[in-house]
Amino acid sequence: MYVIVDERTLVTSGYQSGFDREGVSAMGFAPGDFSDWISAADDPDISAIEAILLGDCAERESYPRLVKSRCRAPVIAMNDSNSLEQTLGLFAAGVDDVVRKPVHVREIMARVGAFNRRTAEPADVAVVDEMCVYFDGRDPEIRGETLILPRRERRILEYLVKNKGKRVQRAQIFNAIYGVFNEEVDECVVESHISKLRKKLRHSLGHDPIDSKRFLGYMFC
Repeated sequence: MYVIVDERTLVTSGYQSGFDREGVSAMGFAPGDFSDWISAADDPDISAIEAILLGDCAERESYPRLVKSRCRAPVIAMNDSNSLEQTLGLFAAGVDDVVRKPVHVREIMARVGAFNRRTAEPADVAVVDEMCVYFDGRDPEIRGETLILPRRERRILEYLVKNKGKRVQRAQIFNAIYGVFNEEVDECVVESHISKLRKKLRHSLGHDPIDSKRFLGYMFC
């Protein structure tokens, strides 16, 4: 989930639409609302954040420290003008990258992927039996062969593997993949994605590593 913070609704809604076209969940906040949300959000919601984009907002340089106190997601500042002084101030405040608007969402996603690869720790790559699951945007590998998955199926697999051995509810998966406040998509879509994912895993692995129990949720075994 990408989070966009900007005083202008036109900016937040525009980037939300752009990420949606790429099959990626995004949320837009006014600066004050964002401060309240990230300070009070539950850990599962925080863990779903992939990056935070800071646009035009007052006291913007105070946000990186607030974000870093809650999550490891990269903070990217989006500037309207090319100002060296402003850029240096933002890096000093703790942002991980600075881009000049307009910037395409694909470039932002590529930058986040590069950041994750640079900062990757062993725990950011999971090896489960014959499958290797990455958390930097790459598709999983089974016996050294890439298993190409649609973006949302891949993200669901990553979420389940991160929570391996724990049973997670459909709502938790939905929030991680589609965003916390997404009311335009029904939660039931998660079941369809998981059904398709399980079929592909069974075909490639020879067994189904995802256990599901009615009312209890899903667990990657």
